[in-house]
Amino acid sequence: MPGQLQHDGDGPLASCYVCGRAAAGPCARCHGLVCADCCVLTDGGATAFAICVRCERRGGASLRPAWRGVLGGRARIRLVRGGGAELLVLAGR
Repeated sequence: MPGQLQHDGDGPLASCYVCGRAAAGPCARCHGLVCADCCVLTDGGATAFAICVRCERRGGASLRPAWRGVLGGRARIRLVRGGGAELLVLAGR
């Protein structure tokens, strides 16, 4: 059957935390184990990631907010470093 894990009898399968069926892998946001029917592929990145339907309802399937946070954080670091360098130059005068 396509979309399902094959089980070879090595022990219990991990179950999906949304519906309880056999899990296919973790959600990229909350890391909860989900099956193929309870996940959605993300948009806006170089690689597609699967997120659970609960995370999709909360934040959508786009990675834009995550990228915005990463780039905003880097911009803040540059501003702080630039401000620190400017203070050193002013103090040296």
